[in-house]
Amino acid sequence: MAAGRRRATIYDVAQAAGVSKSLVSLVLRGSPSVSAPRRAAVLAAIKELDYRPSHAAAALAGGTSQTVGVVIDDYTNVWFVELLRGLQEGLASAGLRIAVSDRTLNAHVESDPLEGFLSTRVEALVLATEPTPAMRFPSQIPVIIAGNRATKVPGADIAASDDRLGAKRAVEHLISLGHRNIGHIAGGGGSSQLRIMGYRDAIESAGLAEHVVTLGELTTEHSGYLCAMELLRRSPETTAILAGNDSMAMGSLAAARENGLRVPEDLSIVGYDNSPLADTQLLRLTTVDSRNYAVGLHVAEQVLSRLADPERAPQVVSLEPALVERGTCASARDA
Repeated sequence: MAAGRRRATIYDVAQAAGVSKSLVSLVLRGSPSVSAPRRAAVLAAIKELDYRPSHAAAALAGGTSQTVGVVIDDYTNVWFVELLRGLQEGLASAGLRIAVSDRTLNAHVESDPLEGFLSTRVEALVLATEPTPAMRFPSQIPVIIAGNRATKVPGADIAASDDRLGAKRAVEHLISLGHRNIGHIAGGGGSSQLRIMGYRDAIESAGLAEHVVTLGELTTEHSGYLCAMELLRRSPETTAILAGNDSMAMGSLAAARENGLRVPEDLSIVGYDNSPLADTQLLRLTTVDSRNYAVGLHVAEQVLSRLADPERAPQVVSLEPALVERGTCASARDA
C-alpha cells in the first residue's frame, strides 16, 4: 500500500464490486452460495484495492479467526521458543497461525486471562503454563496442554516431555562424573514437581543425601540465583547443581561466582529445557533437551485432530528427553 494511502475496508470492496458488504463476507468465508460472476467481481476488487481482511472482525461477524491462542508463563523465560516454532510449523499447512499471551505479564488483570482469545473466537487454546482458577474453558473450543501441569483440565489433550526421566538422567550423569554432593534448585508447577521426583529417584538409587531448595513458584534467573545461594549456604560441600531450568542455571552461575567457585572446576551445573540460552558461546550450558520443538509439532497435530473430530477421546503424548553435554560439567574435584 502506498505511503499515506488509506487502508481499504470491506465497504470499499463492496462498492467497487457493486455488491453488498454481506456478499463480500460470504466470498471471504468461501461460501458456495455466491455466483461465479459476483465472486469474480469481489476478488477483482480485493486485488485492485489490496484489501487485507481483519481476522478479528471476521470472527466477530461469525466467521473463523484461523488463529490458535497460546498462553505461556513468562516472556523472560525463553524455554517456549522451540515449542512455538514447532507449533507454528505444524499448523501452517492448515492455514492456521498462533497468537501468544504472557500470563505473568497480564497477571494484574483480574478477569479470565483467556478472555481476549475467546472474544476473537480462536480455533483452539494451547496452555503452556499452569491453569489457574480464573481460567474458564468453553466446551466448544479444543484445549491442548503443552508440558506437564499440576492442575488438570478435563477433556484436554496433553503433549509433554518426560520431566521425571530427564531429571533422573541428569543426576545419573553427575554421579557418573564422581559427584556425591548434588543439589537441586526448583520452582513450582507440574514440570518442577516431576523434575524433583526424578532428582530424588537418582539420588535414592545411589544412596546419597538429597539437597533440594525451592523458594517459591518462580523459575527465573533471579530465583535461581537465590536458590543456589541458599543451597551453597546450607551445603557448602556441594559440587554439582541440577537447576530447574536454564534460566535458573544462569542464576546458579552467578551464585557460583559470588562464592568464589569456578564452573565446572569447582561446581558442575546442569540446566533443563535446552533453551536458546543454553547453546550460546558464552554459556555452553550442559542441559536436558526436553524436545520442545517436537512437543510443539505434537501439539499442532492434536489441534488439527481435535478440530477434525471434536468428539474423539483426549490424547496424551510423552516424549523422551535427552542430555546435552556442553561445558558446565566436569569430574568432581574430589573424585
